[in-house]
Amino acid sequence: MALVNEHFLKLSNNYLFADIAKKVNAFKVSHPKTQVISLGIGDVTQPLCPAVIEAMHKSVDEMASKQTFHGYGPEHGYDFLREEILKNDFLPRGIHLDINEIFVNDGAKSDTGNIQEIVRWDNSVGVTDPIYPVYIDSNVMIGRAGEMQNGKWSNVTYFPCTAENNFIPQLPDHRVDMIYLCYPNNPTGTVLPKEELRKWVNFALHNDAIIFYDAAYESYIQDDLIPHSIYEIKGARKCAIEFHSYSKTAGFTGVRCGYTVIPKELTAATLDGKERIPLNHLWERRQSTKFNGTSYISQRAAAAIYTPSGKQQTRETINYYMGNANIMMESLTRMGFQVYGGKNAPYLWVKTPNGEDSWKFFEQLLYGVGVVCTPGVGFGPSGEGYFRLTAFGERENCQEAMHRIAEWYK
Repeated sequence: MALVNEHFLKLSNNYLFADIAKKVNAFKVSHPKTQVISLGIGDVTQPLCPAVIEAMHKSVDEMASKQTFHGYGPEHGYDFLREEILKNDFLPRGIHLDINEIFVNDGAKSDTGNIQEIVRWDNSVGVTDPIYPVYIDSNVMIGRAGEMQNGKWSNVTYFPCTAENNFIPQLPDHRVDMIYLCYPNNPTGTVLPKEELRKWVNFALHNDAIIFYDAAYESYIQDDLIPHSIYEIKGARKCAIEFHSYSKTAGFTGVRCGYTVIPKELTAATLDGKERIPLNHLWERRQSTKFNGTSYISQRAAAAIYTPSGKQQTRETINYYMGNANIMMESLTRMGFQVYGGKNAPYLWVKTPNGEDSWKFFEQLLYGVGVVCTPGVGFGPSGEGYFRLTAFGERENCQEAMHRIAEWYK
């Protein structure tokens, strides 16, 4: 008889944001006259920029002609996009990559979830806490995370990031094989200075570990001293895989495109320790088996953001969202909330008043003023007592939400 993968049964019944959507829909049914303002789920609201739209129209027209039609593309991605990535995202920062170290995907979520397939199921895992749920859930699915015990997975090492340690994770006192870092951070909106990131690279090199570095929000960094890529750190090419996304950079949540960098120097050992295997080749083999490549139209759209007009238009949208973040940060601070993030990322991490339970405060905010946040505990045990707000809404809704909260909170 066919047997189910019982590791899936260890997961909560719903993904975090599915739970939120269910609660919000129930509220809408019972309060049909209330205009709900969502500042919880990190979906964008501003349209694609004109340069991207123009490129998409042109590529759609190409698909209508026999001479310019495109079928299956290369699993790595088209060279026209990968060359733009090299020239614009890395060379200006002094980072030299080979074009075959870049793998175009359909968004960072896919690769951050699937990357753990190319290393052994019994590798140990370390995560910053709070954390984007996909990192842990994908390891639960393969049986690597162990069992849930008192809100934590038994085979996962947690690196707490709280106000008490200024949201800077501390190095573990034992070896960890796989380390997940996301900076600028989702959900806390905080960043990691170069000297702190260097500590993690050195730890990984010393312990023969791999860092999975999610840089999906690097385009929101405002501080020139904050690294945009882990490869700005010497030695990172030997120990780190980096993920990028156009979802929040250029509003591609509905277009789907991003990329992953796997340096050729990065290797992992066989069980007997007699051989080192390049992970670049393994990922290429995995992708050619399980992934048919990102659509030609999406890749042409992504390439357009690197044109002079595309860069300017994309930056204007990012500035719009960061303007929202500033409005929320200033408003909530005036109300007396403790607010973190929002300066180099589109997320605000806010302390619940009087140590309120995260889900309880979510309910209070929803039923009190019709505003949706994300309960911090949904991102891990260290998220209890916090809630997350995103800056991706419409400016008018953002301002209205702050007005409602101010009236309600006082």
